[in-house]
Amino acid sequence: MALDADHDGFNRWIDRVQGEVVVDPPDPVPEGWLDRYGWAIVRERVEALAEESRSRVAFLCGSAENEADVRDLFDLTVCLVIDEETLRHRLATRTTNTFGRHPEELAAALKWNPRMRAVYERHGATIIDASKPLTEVVDGVLGAVQRLPGVRDLRSP
Repeated sequence: MALDADHDGFNRWIDRVQGEVVVDPPDPVPEGWLDRYGWAIVRERVEALAEESRSRVAFLCGSAENEADVRDLFDLTVCLVIDEETLRHRLATRTTNTFGRHPEELAAALKWNPRMRAVYERHGATIIDASKPLTEVVDGVLGAVQRLPGVRDLRSP
């Protein structure tokens, strides 16, 4: 099972000052908006997923600023890293999400990108270069998962 935290209800925008959920965020975000509002993961949703997937492998894909709040619920963390040129290209050409096309959002993504690898390395994540061909990236992720105790070959039916 693979889920996208951005689209499957695991992440949401929050007002860091008031602590309230932002139901209808602006698109694109105005200048300064990302200084006050953050993309956060909902621990209760991840706890439910962890319980539901005890007997199978589940992938929860995405990023949120409070990931440390749910790190204990995962057996493995994989960080996909890309260079700035690849990030710019992917944000400009993706069709599933507009975040990153507006200058304020692009600047934030470019600021976060180099920091993420160091953060994930400190926490023992498996680091995979996602600028490589998709099959290599998938093989890297599946290989990392298959090194976990008790995980069967994920490539076989």
